[in-house]
Amino acid sequence: VQQLVEARSNKVTKVKNSQTKLGWKQEIWKGLNSKLKTLQSKLQDLRFSSGYAKKATKSSNESAVSVLTGDGAVEGVQELEIHQMAKTAYMTGGKVSFKEGISGAAVSTDTIMGNLMNFDGDETKSFKVTVGSGDDAKVTGIDVTSSTTVSEVLSQLKNAGLNANFDTTQKRFYISAKESGAAGNFEFTSAKKVLVGTGEEGEELKWEYEDAPDNGVLSALGLTVEKVVDGENETSGLGGVATMIKGQDAKITLNGVDYTNTHNTFEVNGLTITAHSKTNGEKITLTTQRDTDGIYNMIKDFFKSYNEIINEMDKLYNGESAKGYEPLSDEEKSNMSESEIEKYEQKIKDSLLRRDSGLGTVSSAIKKVMMSGFSVNGKTLYLANFGIETANYFNATDNERNAYHICGDADDVDFSAKQDKLKS
Repeated sequence: VQQLVEARSNKVTKVKNSQTKLGWKQEIWKGLNSKLKTLQSKLQDLRFSSGYAKKATKSSNESAVSVLTGDGAVEGVQELEIHQMAKTAYMTGGKVSFKEGISGAAVSTDTIMGNLMNFDGDETKSFKVTVGSGDDAKVTGIDVTSSTTVSEVLSQLKNAGLNANFDTTQKRFYISAKESGAAGNFEFTSAKKVLVGTGEEGEELKWEYEDAPDNGVLSALGLTVEKVVDGENETSGLGGVATMIKGQDAKITLNGVDYTNTHNTFEVNGLTITAHSKTNGEKITLTTQRDTDGIYNMIKDFFKSYNEIINEMDKLYNGESAKGYEPLSDEEKSNMSESEIEKYEQKIKDSLLRRDSGLGTVSSAIKKVMMSGFSVNGKTLYLANFGIETANYFNATDNERNAYHICGDADDVDFSAKQDKLKS
């Protein structure tokens, strides 16, 4: 009976070991397939002439401007000046405090206006938010009563088209425009709410906000302006407590033509120009030419990926035999360290595709294509014509004999001294 049980147990163990090795084999193929897919993707960049028409633009002052070069950019030298950087309108409010006679916890978003200023019963007080200027200006009224909270004021400011926050640590409002540029400038003025609609049946009441004498709301919220920063100049304002930074557009001159934008990035004739600082009269040169380095690196990156996968295939195909090695049982693992287990199992994994016919077929097909010549204008060309070669058989490292090297590549010690045909 014991012998029969052992025989049965051995059969089960063999089946389990076969399943384990099959799973490992599938994982290896999964990894190879993923790398082949990546290689195929990189090959697409090499297939079409557009991959070799890349251009790049260099700036004589890269700290002041950066440039992205599109397909439509014209090769040549251009002249650029940066006169003004775009800014976003930004207000830092004065500190908000309780009115005289109110004490207790610090001002927060839950604080009601009645604790910040005086109201006459259920009186409503208003101020006007104007975003933009001229015909494009957007005017919104803000209404507050003694029970209106700071949080509700914030909500109304946001609905008016502004970014708004109340910092409970600093006890200040921080308000900014949604977008950079002069068009985002905003101002607050004391106002009164006036009914202009008749409110007939089916119609909503219509209100307008007219300028009115100071009603104390802006002062209570710390939003009356004391200092205005406009460009590089500071001027006194209304004698309040808030500081206002005016929004402004970016301004550049390219090849004698002036351009204005609400932000610091300009798209002009295939170039995406991002200004980083004023040039103060300095004229920057932008030189656009064929991106030799970019094309070279694209080819180099392809061969890096190719070498990685072909070397791995060769290593797996030429793997050492692991005859006599079988997956470890739980009992066997309990008597070994993690590193010992890993080393033992790796020995088996490295042998699973040894002399594998499927792997050999795929590997041979790829190598054959790479060694083939192709006719271009009646002349047969090989990779070697471009200075792309395999190493001498006797000098190459094991399982790296089918890898390609670019002559003159500074990152390749063994080939760096050779003539760089590819770059030229």
